[in-house]
Amino acid sequence: MPADLEEKADRYERLLAEALSVAEPAEGATAHAADCLEMASSYLDDGRHFRETDDPVNALAAFSYAHGWLDAGARLGVLDVPADSELFTV
Repeated sequence: MPADLEEKADRYERLLAEALSVAEPAEGATAHAADCLEMASSYLDDGRHFRETDDPVNALAAFSYAHGWLDAGARLGVLDVPADSELFTV
């Protein structure tokens, strides 16, 4: 099981980093777009810290939570994300 957890944390970290690289504030977006991007970026950093301290459970949780911020921003229309990407649930 630990190998599965490590692999999943690796995959989620990669997906999150890619999603963060393509998500942008929507035209006319309020500060909510910046909040979503900042929270996702902060949780990415947190997840990386957890991985460095051998805590893959909290790393995976942080990566997942961060992606939730991006998905929420995209669904609310404050973030522009690629329509043809599997990185988002919109």
